[in-house]
Amino acid sequence: MDADDPGFPTSPRRPGGPLAGVRVLDLSAYIAGPYACTLLADQGADVLKIEPPAGDNLRQYPSTLASESRAFLGVNRSKRGLVLDLKRAADHARLLRLVREVDVLVHNFRPGVPERLGIDFARLTAINPRLIHCAVTGYGESGPMRDKAGYDQVLQTMTGMCTLQGHRGGPPEIIYGSVVDYYAAALLAAGVSSALYERARSGFGQQVGVSLLRSALTMQSARMIWAEGEALDIMRDMRSGGVTGLHPTREGYLYISANTPHFWRALCALTGLQALADDPRYDSVRKRAQHSAEIVPLLHEALAARTALEWEAVFGDAVPSAAARRIEDMFEHPQVLAEGMLATIAHPLVGRYRGVAHPIVFGRTPGPEPFAAPTLGEPDGVAGRGQD
Repeated sequence: MDADDPGFPTSPRRPGGPLAGVRVLDLSAYIAGPYACTLLADQGADVLKIEPPAGDNLRQYPSTLASESRAFLGVNRSKRGLVLDLKRAADHARLLRLVREVDVLVHNFRPGVPERLGIDFARLTAINPRLIHCAVTGYGESGPMRDKAGYDQVLQTMTGMCTLQGHRGGPPEIIYGSVVDYYAAALLAAGVSSALYERARSGFGQQVGVSLLRSALTMQSARMIWAEGEALDIMRDMRSGGVTGLHPTREGYLYISANTPHFWRALCALTGLQALADDPRYDSVRKRAQHSAEIVPLLHEALAARTALEWEAVFGDAVPSAAARRIEDMFEHPQVLAEGMLATIAHPLVGRYRGVAHPIVFGRTPGPEPFAAPTLGEPDGVAGRGQD
């Protein structure tokens, strides 16, 4: 290493967590790769986010915050930042020097791009044989769609999720919340942890690959079963139908799950519909689904006597249920507060805000407290492009 090269910057925070000491370079953008690295940071890894001069595209997403993207803050907590233009020789050389010092590198370039940028596994593992090199792709490393860029809702639509999300006989519906991206992030974080565990025995790194296509299908493993001799075109919807689902009340909507005999009888007793519980036509989930046109109107009439929050209290543990709330209600929810799921974080532009913390709880090696996502080219001695 050059004498004047700063190398991997020293973290100012107190180390902690089961991944303390693990160094990660995050070259990814959007959600899946970046949030995987955030999950590693939550567990104590030291993550340095590498951005091009224009920044991660997520910084430009619509946001009611004037100075920063809400999505970027949420997806990139607990990282430090460094701006590098990998097409510039000096910046590329700086990255290669960093690779010698790190344990993990994550990117979401399409297949072929890492080779063009000179950051493919073959080149980087020659520099650092212990490197765990992680790629998040849309469709995988091979096959006819390998070169296509992947996007959460495109994969939802392609893999049947939207068709099954919609009402039977109705149009497909998107599942908002980037569920494919976030699940891919969880898969990648788990894969990195497994690769680190294996490296402790073998001494060698390896490639770890996660695709949005794999994520979308893995999420649907209960649907992706096709038995030998079985017709392909069968009902794969996992919804039990009828009683289980969202229902209107006097004020607000209530989700009810009453699939088991115990919960069904409790629901009937607490809503004054005991006659339904005693009717042999409705004594199984399958029968109740078949007769939902008879049951649901009676249930809605009974639920109209109280609000969703009142019914939630009445049902308690007897009937699994939840009043439909806004995401904003979670900031003050007593269970969220009791579990310490939120932390107050300081940001140089946004100021103080509350955000997610400690998604995994470790009894002996708790992770460090979260800190804010990096500003682009943050002026704390960590960021700054290399100079020619």
